[in-house]
Amino acid sequence: MPGTCLVYEDVAPVEDELLARCANLPTAAFSDAMQRFGGAVGLAPVVGNSRASQVVRLVGRALTVQTRAGDNLVVHKAADLAVAGDILVIDAGGQTDRAIVGGLLGSFAQSRGINGIVVDGAVRDLSELAALDIPVFARGVSHLGPYKDGPGVIRGNIAIGGTAVSQGDLVVGDEDGIVFIPRHRAAAVVAEAEAVVERERLTTLAISTDSWDRQWVDSGLVVQHMTR
Repeated sequence: MPGTCLVYEDVAPVEDELLARCANLPTAAFSDAMQRFGGAVGLAPVVGNSRASQVVRLVGRALTVQTRAGDNLVVHKAADLAVAGDILVIDAGGQTDRAIVGGLLGSFAQSRGINGIVVDGAVRDLSELAALDIPVFARGVSHLGPYKDGPGVIRGNIAIGGTAVSQGDLVVGDEDGIVFIPRHRAAAVVAEAEAVVERERLTTLAISTDSWDRQWVDSGLVVQHMTR
């Protein structure tokens, strides 16, 4: 019996202007802009020798996929439905005993114009994935391949590392990990992330001139000096 695949209607994408502004903003700035809330813990970029000297950058809109752990049939269907600039964001239950994405699916995703892949689960074929022009983030690695039975959901609401992600949300990734910005808050969060970067630039300048005001350290502590 074929597996059931629920496919929800699409939503309006994040504006291209906002995506362009994210290109040089670190995930840490977005995390701070959202009060350290919205990041997926435990996912890291798959990096091979071909990327050893490159900066990993991932920016795009989420194409959400929920699949049964260890099965990637609906992930293939999502790749068929993707439009250029999408990022496959795959909720595979966080299980890492069986790979959801490998070299073939990664190559096909790249051919479809997909900007990157995020898997709350495992991947395999690391050398092939690392040779791609698109970044791949995952929770783990396993040589065991996936089943292809279904069922699953495309463009639904999912959870990645305990963080809620909806279709069309803004996805930003780098060497520090992944953050998800709800699409209805994207403009405000991007503006605040830019402000975070500017504040840190001024702090770095103050450090270089030995003028960083450190009063905030003692103001947050009750210091008791002790004798031995």
